Amino acid sequence: MDQLKMHNALTAGWVSIIVNSALFVLKFLAGISTGSIAIIADAWHTLSDSLTSVVVVVGIKISSKPADKEHPFGHGRAELIAALIIGVLLSVVAFNFILEGVQRLRTQLPVSYSHFAVIATIISVLVKEGMAQYAFTIARRTGSKSLKADGWHHRSDAISSVVILAGIYLGKTIWWIDGTLGIVVAFLIFYAAYEILKDAMNTMMGEIPDRGLIEQVETICKGETLLDVFPHHYHIHRYGNHTELTFHIKLPDGLSLYDSHEIATRIELRILDEMDVVSTIHMEPMR
Repeated sequence: MDQLKMHNALTAGWVSIIVNSALFVLKFLAGISTGSIAIIADAWHTLSDSLTSVVVVVGIKISSKPADKEHPFGHGRAELIAALIIGVLLSVVAFNFILEGVQRLRTQLPVSYSHFAVIATIISVLVKEGMAQYAFTIARRTGSKSLKADGWHHRSDAISSVVILAGIYLGKTIWWIDGTLGIVVAFLIFYAAYEILKDAMNTMMGEIPDRGLIEQVETICKGETLLDVFPHHYHIHRYGNHTELTFHIKLPDGLSLYDSHEIATRIELRILDEMDVVSTIHMEPMR
């Protein structure tokens, strides 16, 4: 990640930490004033956003470090680890929502929501969705998976606040709405956690190259020699913004080792220049 992209990503992380901390205080006070389990749990959900944003900032800082002797491919996968931590934290928050919701249903205590609670929840919806859009925008510019994960965390908080806002108006006549909303919000958060964990784990475990990448490599191979070149057997390894690609090419049997090496080198340099991918080519005789 270049310096400008890293600066944007770090700024997004710090904005998230500051705004979420302020929202936590606002929502927690609203929850205490009404005795609402759903609003109090939602406040802690917001505070967890601050904690995950700290993870994002640390992950970006580590992933920006250059390659060294112990990490020859750089530290880019630190962002994937950060995304995994966010996903796990989201799952823990969701589980706590379920426990709180079940406890409220067992006690059967009604909740009286104040005007302050309504205003605080509306502010939360607007601010959190705005932060989600901001995080997604910076994630697209920087390619940061941890920022994208943080954006989904903001989005899940906004959705949970929308659900709670609806429950505030229903809670006047339905005693079980507060506990039920806690459980509903929990499943929304579990889904967000699943998407984040799936995306990060797929990258860490290894994926097949997409068809667009393969077609681009094939075009480069054909453009670097008049000979018939058949690229195949692709393997791709992603380390944050650093990508390594290995594949095979078939060349005519009578071609010298020197000429074969020259062809492979030209292809590797074009792939690096046009695709920003470091490639390694294994040459095979055409048989």
